[in-house]
Amino acid sequence: MHKTKADIIIIGGGLAGLTSAIHLGKANYNVLLIEKNNYPKHKVCGEYVSNEVLPYLSFLGFNPFKFGAKRISNFELTTHNSKRIKAKLPLGGFGMSRYEMDFQLYQLALQNNVKVLHDSVTNIVFKADRFEVKTALSGILESKIAIGAFGKRSNLDMQLGRTFIKNKSPYLGVKIHVSGDFPEDKVALHNFKGGYCGVSKVENNHINLCYITDFKAFKTFKNIEAFQDAIVFKNKALKTLFENTIPQFEKPLTISQISFETKQPVEQHIIMCGDTAGMIHPLCGNGMGMAIRSAQLASKLIIDYLEGKIETRNTFEQLYTKQWKKNFNLRLKVGHSIAYLFRQNWLAPKLLVLLATFPFLLPKIIKMTHGKPMDT
Repeated sequence: MHKTKADIIIIGGGLAGLTSAIHLGKANYNVLLIEKNNYPKHKVCGEYVSNEVLPYLSFLGFNPFKFGAKRISNFELTTHNSKRIKAKLPLGGFGMSRYEMDFQLYQLALQNNVKVLHDSVTNIVFKADRFEVKTALSGILESKIAIGAFGKRSNLDMQLGRTFIKNKSPYLGVKIHVSGDFPEDKVALHNFKGGYCGVSKVENNHINLCYITDFKAFKTFKNIEAFQDAIVFKNKALKTLFENTIPQFEKPLTISQISFETKQPVEQHIIMCGDTAGMIHPLCGNGMGMAIRSAQLASKLIIDYLEGKIETRNTFEQLYTKQWKKNFNLRLKVGHSIAYLFRQNWLAPKLLVLLATFPFLLPKIIKMTHGKPMDT
């Protein structure tokens, strides 16, 4: 049977998949990206990106501000009993919807000769130093390198026997775009019992409201509206936002089974990127930046390996694992710790009092969940 061949197959066309595809396409490799959905598409996401990625996006040929991204320099945090603290973001960031950002990166990938296949991957098998990627519609595809960028949780995780997939995750994510009044230079994080909501402006002057909550607590209510009235709106800032803005979606987007458990950056020789390799708590607001940075790490090492600068696959995989952990392990640990502390409803207001008393602490904590500007 004839097999379609590529140098690199990328499974998943989110931020990590698209940026690695563009990078490798620019280096003149034969890249095949497989994405089951068509572009553009809304996703449950905080839609705030740290400015650390701007030098790398520029290298790829992508300027988010050309497409209406909002420059963000201020941060606000409130607790469920409406205690509030503000800070300047040490590096700053920008707000841009996944609907627009993924679509524009997809267009850029096509311009860099990336082949995009809209299909689902059912299994990946590594044998004789090659990958066989089995798809639902296109048969078996073959490549030297496979990148896994298929998101937070996938049937492929089950096929690959990844340990985290066996455990049910207690989290639910909800997102809606609204129109109304909100400063475009601010990202806010509003805590409520059992969760927190991120707020920032994106292109078209829409405001992204995206919250994560404990699924068990949510299930005790008959619908999202009842849950919001009883729990989310105890935070006055959130109540004001939701009640004084106009929804832009027919209904909110939701995603369940979000897992923050430890994952491996390499699984069965597949190089994992973005949320597929590890996911930071949205409370720390930088999952998009991490996805882009992991794609850069992977792409640089893949090029070195294919050019013979890294002699063996084993060395290549060890280098990626080492670099991934160096860049992200501290961020993930800090993210877990902060999320745990803010889940203790009695403790969150006391933490804000502490941060208000010692204002230099908050920028330091933010720095611990963000990286330095990426070199190219």
